[in-house]
Amino acid sequence: MTAPGPAEAAQAAVELPIARVLPLLQVSHLDREFDYLVPPELDEQARPGVRVRVRFSGRLVDGYLLERLPRTEHEGRLAPLQRVVSPLPVLTPPVLRLVTEVAARYAGTRADVLRLAIPPRHARVEKTLLEQEPAAPTVPEAPAAALGEYTHGAQFAAAAVAGRSPRAVWQALPGEDWAARLAELAATVVASGRTALLIVPDQADLDRLAAACADLDPAVLAAGLGPSARYRRWLLALLGRTRVVLGTRSAAFAPLPDLGLVALWDDGDESLVEPRAPYPHTREVLALRAHQEGAALVLGGFARTPESQALVEAGWAAEITAPRELVRSRSPRIAGTADSDVALARDPLARSARLPAAAFAAAREALDAERPVLVQVPRRGYAPALSCERCRTPARCRRCHGPLEQADRGVLRCRWCAHEDSGYRCPACGGTTMRAVIVGTMRTAEELGRAFPGAAVTVSGGETVHADVPAGRRIVVATPGAEPVVEGGYGAALLLDGWLLLGRADLRAAEETFRRWMNATALVAADGAVVCGADAGIRAVQALIRWDAAGFAAAELAERAEVGFPPATHLAALDGAEADIRAVADTATLPDGAEVLGPVDLPPGVRIPGAPDEGPPPQRLLVRVARRDGRALARALFLAQVGRSLRREGNPVRIQIDPLRIG
Repeated sequence: MTAPGPAEAAQAAVELPIARVLPLLQVSHLDREFDYLVPPELDEQARPGVRVRVRFSGRLVDGYLLERLPRTEHEGRLAPLQRVVSPLPVLTPPVLRLVTEVAARYAGTRADVLRLAIPPRHARVEKTLLEQEPAAPTVPEAPAAALGEYTHGAQFAAAAVAGRSPRAVWQALPGEDWAARLAELAATVVASGRTALLIVPDQADLDRLAAACADLDPAVLAAGLGPSARYRRWLLALLGRTRVVLGTRSAAFAPLPDLGLVALWDDGDESLVEPRAPYPHTREVLALRAHQEGAALVLGGFARTPESQALVEAGWAAEITAPRELVRSRSPRIAGTADSDVALARDPLARSARLPAAAFAAAREALDAERPVLVQVPRRGYAPALSCERCRTPARCRRCHGPLEQADRGVLRCRWCAHEDSGYRCPACGGTTMRAVIVGTMRTAEELGRAFPGAAVTVSGGETVHADVPAGRRIVVATPGAEPVVEGGYGAALLLDGWLLLGRADLRAAEETFRRWMNATALVAADGAVVCGADAGIRAVQALIRWDAAGFAAAELAERAEVGFPPATHLAALDGAEADIRAVADTATLPDGAEVLGPVDLPPGVRIPGAPDEGPPPQRLLVRVARRDGRALARALFLAQVGRSLRREGNPVRIQIDPLRIG
């Protein structure tokens, strides 16, 4: 190693004159540290973790100062730091370690992960907060028994307080106030002197959790906050002025000191997958963080993902479940139905409401008792899909082949190109009468309003989502995930069109359908009824009836292992032009036994941001390896990207490790 020369030394700080900086650059081959000189005037401010501005290839770029050194290995002349943006160290050592691990896990760059982890600076907010006299954070009294009703629940809480870093997968009881249980667990850990981080999928869940944690004075981080409000709350965590942070996926990186508890609710929700590179899943980020910082980890939900089940079966996490007697006492009556078309044909009264007889009877019983009824419908809108009444052929536009919908005056209109077709005939049989294959929330609400006169009808979904609704004689029609909470629980829940959810061409169709059903069923009172619009012999329906999320997840995991899909294996999806994705796969030094599958078309609904509209459509190449080789696969693909970037070959390729949608 060489010390700075005389010219550099004259311009550098006396002690530790070298600043090692990570510039925030877009290209993969520049994901490394660079050495700069620290001018004397910046000596005091240039501390590890601060934001800096440096000159790189003739332009000013942002970066983070990682460490100060007495000398450098660089043999040439070093450029000086241009500016310390703020003297506040925002990149703490634990967050830097987590960022590095997440980038390695997902074949990404640290710069991309840092953009997810640290919000943009707002100078006025920072100055105001630093000038304020810090108030002592709230330290509550520990609850009597957090998760005390569950087997191993009290032991988990005790181990968390003792700092033994327990890890568990928690299956909540039907009707459980999950937000209150997480708040109790956080209070238990905070009372012991450590901090807690609680993550949920969306704003509705966050509002509910924030209300339950109000006594803990938490910092709530959400995408809906303005930039200044978000940065202020993030700083509260950094400065140790709050002991509890609540948030959605980006809050997983919140810089809490002495972290004692990390909790994630409903890890199967798709919104927990970051849509920006390197596309990490919040569950994996929190698991890495809990391991690195010695914190307790709990993954909770009414359902259970195969990924969480894999952690249990591997012995990495324990189970927190309730005794079967308690589950039965808390569960509503749950039943499946036969084929809905057959059931409707046998019951003319129920046909007017598009409900099988069992569902119609359950709704009528609840409404007669002045109790609300929840109706879960897979799609919003009026009639999102139409087909021929005679032969069931889907109705398609004759101009662009897009799906047709019912427009005004009985005219059919294309949902893609808006072309109206007043004289549409089925190309298969010549029929002119259409039927709704998928009936949306608005049409369902209209039909139920006619079938149950006098009952108020509320629609929740799309742009209008209700967090809660009053009890009483009311029908609530909601899309999955938009079901409002009712005090005391619903009297009945009708889960319609289950065949549509289960029949999707998606590896996770059954898992996602089961999760949606479980979440809706959990809103029903113990003396209520649930009717699932799918055959009772289907495995997902049977698991719903038994409230057996663990058994369903184990069966799903076994099937994935049999066919070699995650989480039994690791899978990388390479998306881009066919020549580019093949080049990455060919140049990568893949682990022994790696399988290259494809290329094939992208899954329905999957797009590559910024992909050109002209030219051949993007393709997807899959690379599959054994579970033990996941890190090696990510490293190999990252190095292949680095090599192509250095040689400036082809166009960028999007790499996703273990994507939710495979094909």
